[in-house]
Amino acid sequence: MLQSLALIFLVGLAMAAICQKCRLPRIIGMLLTGVVLGPYVLNLLDPSILSISAQLRQIALIIILIKAGLSLNLSDLKQVGRPAILMSCVPACFEILAYLLFAPLLLGISPIEAAVMGAVLAAVSPAVVVPRMVQLMEMKYGTRKSIPQLIMAGASCDDVFVIVLFSAFLGMAQGDGIHLADFAQIPLSILLGIGLGALVGYLLSLFFETAYAHKHMVRNSMKVIVVLGTAFLLMSVEDWLKPIVSLSGLLAVVSMACVLKMRCIPSVARRLSEKFGKLWLAAEVLLFVLVGAAVDIRYTVGAGFPAVAMILAALLVRSVGVWVCLLKTSLNFHERLFCVIAYLPKATVQAAIGSVPLAMGLPCGQLVLSVAVLAILITAPLGALGMDLSYSKWLTKESVSE
Repeated sequence: MLQSLALIFLVGLAMAAICQKCRLPRIIGMLLTGVVLGPYVLNLLDPSILSISAQLRQIALIIILIKAGLSLNLSDLKQVGRPAILMSCVPACFEILAYLLFAPLLLGISPIEAAVMGAVLAAVSPAVVVPRMVQLMEMKYGTRKSIPQLIMAGASCDDVFVIVLFSAFLGMAQGDGIHLADFAQIPLSILLGIGLGALVGYLLSLFFETAYAHKHMVRNSMKVIVVLGTAFLLMSVEDWLKPIVSLSGLLAVVSMACVLKMRCIPSVARRLSEKFGKLWLAAEVLLFVLVGAAVDIRYTVGAGFPAVAMILAALLVRSVGVWVCLLKTSLNFHERLFCVIAYLPKATVQAAIGSVPLAMGLPCGQLVLSVAVLAILITAPLGALGMDLSYSKWLTKESVSE
């Protein structure tokens, strides 16, 4: 396992640096490292690390979500309001509709199989989007109109919405029928996640304040460990309550970090954000290399041109959905176009659930996995490259005085 970790970090960082020199996003180098080192090409990674790949990817995602929450300003989130709510569900609905309309024609599958495929493909990747939005907030690009906050809030809820839809469509494909209770879980999951996270964040801030008042100095490094451990517990609560009620652990983590930032002394919140930013440097490599390792490129050969055409058509329809969400906002043409590009990348959710229909024995399982793999290889670099090349030209940089 140690040799595998050495390869992940050293080769991943080297490839990221090469891509950066070529003016390409670092994520491309990391994804390619995972594909090449993974079990489907050179097979240099230890099976023991691949067996816990999903858990390691989740830890990395938790770190960036805490960093995101510590960078968010609740007053900014209030400003985005309606568009953020719409962005959490409308683009995904448009994309699923595109698969329902075009997949039976292009790929020769039934409408319910097309719905399952659309639900797998419709989620935006927080692992690609959130780090860039955090970076934009730190550099003050687009913050006057709360553009990074809008995208980050919408992308965080988007995954919850899509995964619930995926579960419902999967049940229909297996002959279980459709249940309205499945769709009622969407707002419930979001509200419970935000509420639990806010409560835990408030209790943590009280703990830090009490320790400070009684001269029990808790070092910032210890605070990082406490916050990280609490975030792991919040993610576990989601699994514990799954048989009873739906709850979004990812939103709970973001909510906890937001409340911590609001309640803590500003200097403490800033130091926590800096430390989680340093943790992300290592977590980023681990996350994207392991996502690449989960990609079986053998399936891309069988998918062929119709699958590529389907993905591009769905992205086009999804882009219309993003544009609809931004109607009657103060964003100009280029700012709206940036939001469209930011909603293109797919990676984490597709890597996590792309193989589920195949494992469940659905006839469309291998085709769904093939399209999911292709979508990762096409959209993750495309979206990352688009954001990296356009933000400085299309978003307004807020001055320090503002």
